Amino acid sequence: MGNEAQTFLPELTDQEGPQPGPSWRNANWPLTEGNAGTAAGDDLAMAMDPTRMSVVVKEAAAKAGKALDASQVEQAAGDSIRAMLLIRSYRVRGHLAAKLDPLGLSQRELPEDLTLEWHDFTGAALNRDVYVGGNLGLDWVKPAKLLEVLQKNYCGKVGLEYMHIADVDERRFLQDRIEGPDKVITFTPEGKRAILQAVIRGEGYEQFLAKKYVGTKRFGLDGGESMIPALEAVIKYGGSLGVREIVYGMAHRGRLNVLANVMAKPYRVIFHEFSGGSANPDDVGGSGDVKYHLGTSTDRDFDGTSVHMSLVPNPSHLETVNPVVLGKVRAQQAQRDDLTKHQQVLPVLIHGDAAFAGQGIVWECLGLSGLNGYDTGGCLHFIINNQIGFTTSPQFARSSPYPSDVAKGVMAPILHVNGDDPEAVTFACKLAIEYRQQFRRDIVIDMWCYRRFGHNEGDEPSFTQPLMYSQIRGHSRVSELYSQRLATEGVIEGTDADGMRAEFEAVLADEFEAAKSYKPNEADWFAGRWSGLHKPADPETAPRNVETAISPKLFDSLGRTLTTIPDDVTVHKTLSRVIDARRAMFDGGEGFDWATAESLAFGSLVTEGFGVRLSGQDSGRGTFSQRHAIWVDQQDERKYVPLSSLPHGKFEVYDSPLSEYGVLGFEYGFALADPKTLVLWEAQFGDFANGAQIIIDQYIASGESKWLRANGLVMLLPHGYEGQGPEHSSARLERFLQLCADDNLQVLNITSPANYFHVLRRQMLRPFRKPMVIMTPKSLLRHPMAKSAAAHFQGTSHFQRLLSDPTPVADEKVRRLVLCSGKVAYDLFEARDKEALQDVSVIRVEQLYPFPGEPLADRVARMPNLQEVVWCQEEPKNNGAWFFVESRIEEALGAAGKTGMRPTYAGRDASASPATGLASRHKAQQEALVSAALGLSQN
Repeated sequence: MGNEAQTFLPELTDQEGPQPGPSWRNANWPLTEGNAGTAAGDDLAMAMDPTRMSVVVKEAAAKAGKALDASQVEQAAGDSIRAMLLIRSYRVRGHLAAKLDPLGLSQRELPEDLTLEWHDFTGAALNRDVYVGGNLGLDWVKPAKLLEVLQKNYCGKVGLEYMHIADVDERRFLQDRIEGPDKVITFTPEGKRAILQAVIRGEGYEQFLAKKYVGTKRFGLDGGESMIPALEAVIKYGGSLGVREIVYGMAHRGRLNVLANVMAKPYRVIFHEFSGGSANPDDVGGSGDVKYHLGTSTDRDFDGTSVHMSLVPNPSHLETVNPVVLGKVRAQQAQRDDLTKHQQVLPVLIHGDAAFAGQGIVWECLGLSGLNGYDTGGCLHFIINNQIGFTTSPQFARSSPYPSDVAKGVMAPILHVNGDDPEAVTFACKLAIEYRQQFRRDIVIDMWCYRRFGHNEGDEPSFTQPLMYSQIRGHSRVSELYSQRLATEGVIEGTDADGMRAEFEAVLADEFEAAKSYKPNEADWFAGRWSGLHKPADPETAPRNVETAISPKLFDSLGRTLTTIPDDVTVHKTLSRVIDARRAMFDGGEGFDWATAESLAFGSLVTEGFGVRLSGQDSGRGTFSQRHAIWVDQQDERKYVPLSSLPHGKFEVYDSPLSEYGVLGFEYGFALADPKTLVLWEAQFGDFANGAQIIIDQYIASGESKWLRANGLVMLLPHGYEGQGPEHSSARLERFLQLCADDNLQVLNITSPANYFHVLRRQMLRPFRKPMVIMTPKSLLRHPMAKSAAAHFQGTSHFQRLLSDPTPVADEKVRRLVLCSGKVAYDLFEARDKEALQDVSVIRVEQLYPFPGEPLADRVARMPNLQEVVWCQEEPKNNGAWFFVESRIEEALGAAGKTGMRPTYAGRDASASPATGLASRHKAQQEALVSAALGLSQN
């Protein structure tokens, strides 16, 4: 048995049942197709017209050999109308009467509109045959029989919510698979035994861990083990329907079980980790993470089809992994040229019930599901519905009947299923993957189960839910219930289940012994598409710059692409002037602005075979009308993207939904899977990134250290103090700098268009990837001094971590050195030159981390008469870079032979708010800090 991939899972038997009689849709009514109704009974307009219904019933009776007089036809038409309303009631609300709770604590009375009496089937009406036109595979049927079929189809161990879906074909697909007198969940004997074995593996694994690692957190699946055969069904049936990769994301509950019993991570490896061993050799580096946060990847074969699977690592922040999974899937679909059909790569997200209902990121990800640029062809959502969140019961955790109700917002079908019935759960997953592969839309399985122990096995759940846990203590395990059922059916002998348990426990015992001598392999984080990349050299000891200039030929070619308006495109008159201005830049070789430099970087990378993907809420045009990567035809709104016409690589730009958290996580996931695409996320204003702080903290800043997964995501955050108030000034530079350690990030505040060009190219041309955070400008987008010449993009030019004074003072004359970063540099230049100061030099620190200490020391060493060094910033003292750079500047001064010299501060006073909202106060503060930096007297 072992921990090998199971190559056999049950096949569902043919459940089509008998062919239905004449359907509502096919009836010969004098109605148009648009309102003629369907076999699904989705449009009741035709059924509500007694005259038309009488015609239909009369014709159907004649075909069935029933002789009806006029009064009987009228009566039969009325019966049919009421029967159709009964059917619709079950389709809409039958799930409310389904037998979902294994514990029986959720008392759900049969809604009145699901009874025959509610629909006036009483007395003599109970004995009449009713025409239902092929619905449920029935033609003429007694009301009691109709009710029996409806309750079997909709009120068993699976409850289906789907009538909120607008698409008729999708509803009919689901009805065809659950409706009918013969539609029962049926597996072959071999399939039933395979399901039982999977459940026993799930249970036995948790019990073994509890016995061997007493008191250790494992967030076990105890009570929800039916998920194991169900997820295997996704692999098996998904593979038969074209799935070649599955990317999983999930929280803690059941994670170790999924790793072992679904993804086939060797038991010995997990036992080794439980014993305190590292999953990676000591020399790999990184801080590591707890075992129930880690991911893995593997291949499994079912029926000769190999499916590659990966589980994305994630932190404790619930549901944060969702957008990361979706972004990774999108990238892998692009690599497989599968962005149209979405058949080969499947996202599967496993949720807790309280988290699915409570975390806003769930909705943000659902909202991405059908959007251009973010669509992954549907995600399979599996909710482990423990009916409790840590210690909080559902009635205190949400305002809706089900945790899954949020999914109705994107019209996703929802399959509620009783977790004590592993066949029902497996059937639900099989139906879900069929639906997803056909319609390429999200679908949800809501598995009602329970949590046998406390939240982390060390808690005492009876403190807060005594009645629930009294019931759980006396409730049989899933394998016990299912093995008894199979024994009754004659599928297994009475002792077979005990034999399966003993056999599996022996496997675990062998693996436990093997874990003691297990030696982990070298980490594989630079395999596959990451092949050829590696960890970077130490920034303190090795230069990292690469040549990023482009040839004159490519430069001129890109200029033509960026300034040529196709004959069949009518651009806005203002855009026409922008294009004319760009053409003048290329003709004259001067005055290249930020947006043009950016386009040159993007275009050159695409031409060299890299991909470029840029997304943000206004990224096509640019928040400040600066980018114009998309030209919208003013006659018919067709979109023309100049850079998309370039050969070799692919350029994509998307205006994202109004989401930071979800979209940034999605782009991180995309970059995780594709190091050969420059992936950029742009905030509308820099401080809007606050809404995505969890992704920044838990993934971008620490993911490589925790999980040994490199990432080259670029964040573009508009930043700069122009008097626009506290919400539109600061991208919170200080927060990013506080996260910097262990060479984890690149944080930049760039002032030159050419330097921006070079750092974007450097990001892809270096043989390693690190996340990069760029404080991008607002006013500098059009500042007359923030321009670059054509020569700055060509020849031997490259990114400069420090930029010297554009009107330099001779080194021997410098007495005051002002160091700064970002927009304030231009205020300093203007004020210094206006005052004709001859002993003050200004140096811009373009890269704040890794800090350029060595070049700064070299630069300072050439100033023999230096007396004072000032750090100037626009941000308040408790914000910005001051507390980060102070000690690093002092170290550089010491290395330059200026022992004892320390930098002083010039900037705004500490403030609770990042900026004032009063224009006059902003102006006064700005003038004061510039004067203080330059040593000028302040009026």
